[in-house]
Amino acid sequence: MEELWYKNGLVYSVDVEVFKDSNNDGVGDFDGLTQQLDYLKTIGVETIWLAPFQPSPNEDDGYDISDFYGIDKRLGTSQDFDECIRQANQKGIRIMMDLVTNHTSDQHPWFQQARRSKDSPYRSWYVWAKERPKKWDSGMVFPGVQKDIWTYDKQAGEYYYHRFYEAQPDLNMQNPAVQREMRKIIRYWLDKGIAGFRVDAVPFLIEVANADFDPDKPEHQFDMITQLHQYSQWHKRDAILLGEANVDPKEQEPYFGNEGQGMQTMFNFFVNQHLFYALATGETASLKEALNATKNIPPTAQWANFLRNHDEIDLGRLSDTERSKVYARFGPDTTMQLYDRGIRRRLAPMLGDPRLINLAYSVLFSLPGMPVIRYGEEIGMGDDLSLKERLSVRTPMQWSAEPNAGFSTSAKPVRPIISQGPYSYKTVNVAAQRADSSSLLNRISHFARLRKQCPEIGWANGKILDTNSDHVVAIQYDWQGRSLVTVYNFSSEPQQCQVKSSIKTGLTLVNLFDQTNNTIGGSGAVSIKLAGYGSAWYRLKN
Repeated sequence: MEELWYKNGLVYSVDVEVFKDSNNDGVGDFDGLTQQLDYLKTIGVETIWLAPFQPSPNEDDGYDISDFYGIDKRLGTSQDFDECIRQANQKGIRIMMDLVTNHTSDQHPWFQQARRSKDSPYRSWYVWAKERPKKWDSGMVFPGVQKDIWTYDKQAGEYYYHRFYEAQPDLNMQNPAVQREMRKIIRYWLDKGIAGFRVDAVPFLIEVANADFDPDKPEHQFDMITQLHQYSQWHKRDAILLGEANVDPKEQEPYFGNEGQGMQTMFNFFVNQHLFYALATGETASLKEALNATKNIPPTAQWANFLRNHDEIDLGRLSDTERSKVYARFGPDTTMQLYDRGIRRRLAPMLGDPRLINLAYSVLFSLPGMPVIRYGEEIGMGDDLSLKERLSVRTPMQWSAEPNAGFSTSAKPVRPIISQGPYSYKTVNVAAQRADSSSLLNRISHFARLRKQCPEIGWANGKILDTNSDHVVAIQYDWQGRSLVTVYNFSSEPQQCQVKSSIKTGLTLVNLFDQTNNTIGGSGAVSIKLAGYGSAWYRLKN
């Protein structure tokens, strides 16, 4: 069971740079994170996932790495990192990190040597073309911002391939030397105490790229995922891979691997997109379909569910009509939209209605899979749409109403702090919400505690129940003699529904939110009334 720790438990996503500044230079650091471990423990966090913290020119907020074995000196020393891991582990908190090996920074010594000479051993570590490939402007990760995926390098005299920005040349993952280096990086950080990796951009990491390939229909080398799984498990038995792979459910199987020999966990982008459609419209048919479509995964595998992450909300798998409805409700202004597919807002300002926010978190904590929360979402932080692209949702953490939100005493924080409007740090901060028993922070802590009491959510294969309503979703979990039924109303109006389950007639369902009872009627149906945007978790009692 210990090896499957990712089946349950709250994951908290942290960007050290903007979390807490301990030495008042304006930049968050590892000592600052260490100081706040008790805060994370009280929320119910069991795993911290760190955004890239290695040295970087910061052309892509740290995802353009120039040294895979180092620590950005602004964030602290290797000793500070070690101490953070040690104290987290003492408190029962694991720390995972981003594994960004699809590409490097163009300032990385490997690329600098590769571009200097065709005879350099590092030349083959990247993907080159003598002539500009036919599909040089297709398959961009950031459409509308990015112009191409092949850029001419004068020094090299050839075009180099990059799925992301041009400052991030892709590594050639077909090269055995690159694969060996990737394993070396994994081993180095596991030895430092890392519990696993959120593997960045998995479909691009494993694609077979060359001058002639079609970026819209790439071939993938899935055996690489199996090798990464086996290597990390061999080196550290309970280490995990959490895959960032926004793929159609029909394509998910090889990512999880045969008999669970692939990614142990993957972000459920498919359900996420249909969840936002349900939150925007009150229509739940496509969410139910998405939950059923992502149901069949290996028993040792797990989905990671989220509401907001460090990127835009990607709505690329919705139809044009569905996407336009979500835009109309949650991102009506073009400044709120990004990459022709997504919304670059934080959750609280986007959903607005506190009842809808509460519903969203009730769903997050009880969907099949483990919940992942982005720093600041637990207090309902706002966004800064004046910042470029995804930086709108990457502002410093708001700890208190003190100057600079208690993040730093420096006159110049690393990024602007939200100081105006309803989401100003003077109003929205940790200190204020800790003192308010009805705050979002306390509600999320409550959900995290409830989730710990309901392990069947993580272990069982949730079954979608018939509710006889277009607006209500119900899921039943059965595991080791325990049963749980969760019910959500996506309409702003109260709903009375008949939930049909396989539970025997005459048994009682106890509402874990308020301890009220419902009795299972004839044919296994139970009548449930939900307020507008209401939800309930029911434990079966004899």
